[in-house]
Amino acid sequence: MAETTPKKRRAVVPQKIEPQFGLLSPVRFGREICGNLPAAESREWLVTNGIGGFASATIGGGATRRYHGLLVAALQPPLGRTQLLAFLDETVRCAGARYALATHRWASGAVDPRGFLNLESFRLDGATPVWTYALADALLEKRVWMVQGENTTFIHYTLSRASGPLEIDLKALVNYRDFHSLTHAGDWRMKISPVEHGVMVLPFDGATPFFLKSAQASCEPYHQWYRDCFLPAETERGLEDREDYLFAALFRATLKPGESLTIVATTEAITPLDAVASRAQRATHESSLLEAWQAQNEKSPGNAPGWLRQLVLAADQFVVKRSLPEEPDGRSVIAGYHWFGDWGRDTMIALPGLALATGRSEVARQILMAFARYVDRGMLPNNFPDRGGKPEYNTVDAALWYFEAVHQYFAATQDTATLEKLYPVLAAMIDAYVAGTRYNIQVDSSDGLLYAGGPGIQLTWMDARIGDWVVTPRAGKPVEINALWINALETMEQFARLLSKSTENYEHLSAQAKNSFQKFWNAERNCCFDVIDVPGAAKNGGKDAALRPNQILAVSLPVSPLPKDQQKSVVDICAERLLTSHGLRSLAPGEPNYQGHYGGDQRSRDAAYHQGTVWGWLLGPFALGHLRVYNDPPAALRYLEPLGSHIGALGLGTLAEIFDGDPPHIPRGCIAQAWTVGEILRAWSTISSL
Repeated sequence: MAETTPKKRRAVVPQKIEPQFGLLSPVRFGREICGNLPAAESREWLVTNGIGGFASATIGGGATRRYHGLLVAALQPPLGRTQLLAFLDETVRCAGARYALATHRWASGAVDPRGFLNLESFRLDGATPVWTYALADALLEKRVWMVQGENTTFIHYTLSRASGPLEIDLKALVNYRDFHSLTHAGDWRMKISPVEHGVMVLPFDGATPFFLKSAQASCEPYHQWYRDCFLPAETERGLEDREDYLFAALFRATLKPGESLTIVATTEAITPLDAVASRAQRATHESSLLEAWQAQNEKSPGNAPGWLRQLVLAADQFVVKRSLPEEPDGRSVIAGYHWFGDWGRDTMIALPGLALATGRSEVARQILMAFARYVDRGMLPNNFPDRGGKPEYNTVDAALWYFEAVHQYFAATQDTATLEKLYPVLAAMIDAYVAGTRYNIQVDSSDGLLYAGGPGIQLTWMDARIGDWVVTPRAGKPVEINALWINALETMEQFARLLSKSTENYEHLSAQAKNSFQKFWNAERNCCFDVIDVPGAAKNGGKDAALRPNQILAVSLPVSPLPKDQQKSVVDICAERLLTSHGLRSLAPGEPNYQGHYGGDQRSRDAAYHQGTVWGWLLGPFALGHLRVYNDPPAALRYLEPLGSHIGALGLGTLAEIFDGDPPHIPRGCIAQAWTVGEILRAWSTISSL
């Protein structure tokens, strides 16, 4: 990179080192990981702001994917996510030598600078990533966190040990693009204007301006493009892998031992630059999360493992504001970082673990009330477009998971006032499913079971589709959909009785569906068919006998439509053929179309997504199903431990979306997935309370 000496410098105001506010974490690495670039790049940190924005990169100091950046702002909360500050390219001069902290890969194949070699350790302090660089006899600590409710990132440096002063130069590399995209600069000229303590960046007329500021450093505006940065994770995903970034400002300061320097990147024209106060607010927020969780789980015996405390903090990263005119305090759940938005199905599956198991029932209520406003023709939205627009209603199970979320909310709170508000919404959803709604979703009057789908349509959670190819066609009557349907009817019967309303319709529908559920039993394999009444499959009796994990929900949900011996058979076959350390395979090895590796380009990945890939969220239902069958809480808890200890791989302090079906079950997909974290928290809370 070219380097230009600025003409002006402002007086440096030293800032004393602040006390430690953070919370201890089991996630920490030394040089054996930090100094090994492939190992460091395979571990990614994440911080969030509660409105959809985030900061994330690898612990080695560089970016490997398009979603990395120090400020990815939610300009239309909780979506409209836009990369603003990509990196700080850091250089330190001390004891007569020059040291790099940053690490960059280039399209030429070069790695320059190689700051990871100066990284002595990395750890999480609560949810805050902390780097410690060893530079001769100096130790320089770096932290990154975001302000809750603001598109504001703090990058904070403290010289914790040195025999003399240290000079630090920080080059701010910026961007302005949708977080799914990449930038090729061409002749793009952003407007960079000096402001108090830093610069304002206006990428183009009509764009949201953002600010880079420091109360301790001088700042000089620049306008220089760095071209052909290389993003190796994009290569692995079969996507475009080169990008340009604009060097927009140089911050320069001298630190004495014990002093600190803070860079603030923000979309707020006026925001405090006080790192001590901001860090204290972050620590207070995290402490309140842990206190709420401890109060909720005070009856649980023994001490919770450290990884579980870390997951409580991770749970908060998914909860975001989704304000509505009727629900200004509405909340939602980001399905996964980095690329998912808030999805109806994922939100409802994750909600009990993220909110109820952590003692945040008010958050659960806000989510349920917000989504009630989006119910249409009995359906809950599958997802919300990232740049606005109408939500998409193409899921059969999001509405059914909504019933389960309301059921668990009421069981935890006995909040009759909220139930009275939601009851008409729930009743209308049942009526719509009985009468028939989009995509052939309807109750079969002959057996009371729920039918959904058709050619080229995928409505269940196994929803991968490549063009016109539905990878796992499940049109007909899927097993988990009907287990959820029966539980929804049982829930409505309970609620109707509680509110002194008629239960007759729900009792009749539930009894009919439960009596018909034996149609799912595959006596030959001693487990459930995955789908029955499959259109166009008369030669197989209209039944899909593929061994998949969906049947575990017919055991783990509150009401099981299976007799005890069949429940045990389902748990046993899932344990024998589908269970791994990190979740359940989506298809058993040896089945036609099984794929044990998830990778390659989009088509290859989607083709493997539900054809053997391991899903972490299913470990929660499996553990609860095992508990129901064997009534052995310690054994059920042990199934959760390997995945819980996985917080030190891929997404640090959190849990990944998926894993390879074949050993060693390498983590794949999103580095942080809401329903994985939520279901592990829910299962642990439920089992440990016994």
